[in-house]
Amino acid sequence: MNALELLRDYIAIPSVNDMGRDDLPASITGEARYARRVADDFARLRLDHQVIGADERLSVFAEAKVPDATETLLIASHLDTVPVDTMTIAPFDPRVEAGVVYGRGSTDTKAGLAAAIAALSQVLERGKLKRNVILAGQADEERSSIGAYDLIRALSGKRPLWGIATEPTELEIVNQHKGVARVTLNARGVAAHSSDPSQGDNAILHLCHGLLRLETLGGDLMRRADPVLGPPTLSVGVVRGGQAPNIVPDRAQALVDRRMIPGETQESLNQEFASALQGSSLQFDCQVEKPPLGVPADARAVTACAEALGALGMNAEPKPVAFGTDAGLFDDAGIPCVVWGPGSILQAHTKDEFLRLEQLEAATRFFVRLFGG
Repeated sequence: MNALELLRDYIAIPSVNDMGRDDLPASITGEARYARRVADDFARLRLDHQVIGADERLSVFAEAKVPDATETLLIASHLDTVPVDTMTIAPFDPRVEAGVVYGRGSTDTKAGLAAAIAALSQVLERGKLKRNVILAGQADEERSSIGAYDLIRALSGKRPLWGIATEPTELEIVNQHKGVARVTLNARGVAAHSSDPSQGDNAILHLCHGLLRLETLGGDLMRRADPVLGPPTLSVGVVRGGQAPNIVPDRAQALVDRRMIPGETQESLNQEFASALQGSSLQFDCQVEKPPLGVPADARAVTACAEALGALGMNAEPKPVAFGTDAGLFDDAGIPCVVWGPGSILQAHTKDEFLRLEQLEAATRFFVRLFGG
């Protein structure tokens, strides 16, 4: 199998995550089409494979085994892409020009899976597989990581020793990143005619008072910095409320982005927001979507990747990044995981997303080295 041919085929299969929107056509949303195509590729390699999930939110994984292997490696690459509304190129037309392939998902992150499958096909054809390899494509990384949770449950008896989440890192090892939590604040009041506001209870004002408390919390977070990743952060991204200027609003809502550092948990965040909002009438719901990642530099996941990269003359030094990934979920589930892959995060989600083919070729060489030595 050729990595570029696989990548072009994968780009041509729409797998847009609707991100909770209801205005996107079913013809481009969901991962099912892409998952089934990847399953066909696994079948061509004669690998045991399984499609998991429900409806259009499907994930897929396969396992290549070698007798007497001492470790099992997980390569996880998400199948979904962000929407394509603002793109200035044809999102599903994998045009190749001047050493670049264009299209949605070319960088984030269909190239990682294409390179891994192409590399595994080479290693299997030569009979050089040196460790068990589980290749997976998971749904919904761009939003709620449904596929990662499905995959963790499906792999509960297989016990991968370590793993790689393929994301655009420009072929550099990422062993640390912040986590992502989403917090919803809800305020309730009593509606009334604005000619006599005293007859009502303004939910927007309640919400504003709560947000001022979170402003204080945000300042406190800045003094709690991780030595590598910096401080945890809090950002109010969406505020909703009211029906009309002449109605005292009876409800209001704010959506908050909370970035986590290693050591913070769902429980610690719940306690933090409960304390910050104590005495207010606001209700909050906090959900950790992606835990922070903090894999030590001497962990097997880091050293094995560094060894393969070093042998190829590539940069083997681990580094932190600001964005979150499913690697935090896998690590939290007992599979120490790094982030690595072709492409630049600066191209992810862009209007003209593209990947330089030299990165795809280098990624394929890396996986060949990792799988077969």
